[in-house]
Amino acid sequence: MKKRFSSELAYCVALICLAIGVTLMEKSDFGVSMVVAPAYLLYRWLNPFWPVFSFGMAEYTLQAVLLLAMMILLRRFRWGWLFSFLTAVVYGFILDGFMALGAFLPAYAYWQRFIWYFAGMLFCSAGVSLMFHTYISPEVYELFVKEVSSAFRCDIHKFKTGYDIVSCLTGLLMSFAIFGWGHFVGVRWGTILCALINGFIISLFSRFLESRFDFYDLFRWRTFFTDDRK
Repeated sequence: MKKRFSSELAYCVALICLAIGVTLMEKSDFGVSMVVAPAYLLYRWLNPFWPVFSFGMAEYTLQAVLLLAMMILLRRFRWGWLFSFLTAVVYGFILDGFMALGAFLPAYAYWQRFIWYFAGMLFCSAGVSLMFHTYISPEVYELFVKEVSSAFRCDIHKFKTGYDIVSCLTGLLMSFAIFGWGHFVGVRWGTILCALINGFIISLFSRFLESRFDFYDLFRWRTFFTDDRK
């Protein structure tokens, strides 16, 4: 018998999982998730000159740009989508908190770094999967995949893999443009591996969640996030 899992709780757990995952992958120094690579590079570029500009701030700055691009692409506006920016801001604060805690994690040996990398990738995949099971507007990254794949009737997991690969290439180009040719800052073999298999891992998490849980709404907020008001 399946257990019940509120979609609102899925949203909260997803944000925490994503922040933990990104922190652990950054700690491994094998390359951050391809989705956050552009934001990480922006952070690494501006932080030395503007110390208050954190990784979290870089995240919601770029997500605001992506949200605007999605609205233009779909030629549609929903009030619930604006909550995605608020989600990005909340996530940014959570991420900065975990980044501060992550500074105390040992990462001297390769085996430690491998543990952080693979654990981080699993946390990120679990967080994205949970976001796909909530009606509350997720981070703009997940919202973009969810809405655009639906609008163009694409398989969401295949579209996610393609989106990840594009993000990975964007991060790679940014790394070369900012730090010079041959400097792989934030984008390394771990980023490429994650881009190739992340969509598959997310699909496994989704199958697991759907086989174990029935997702339900604890509050009557769904209409606000899913209506079609212009």
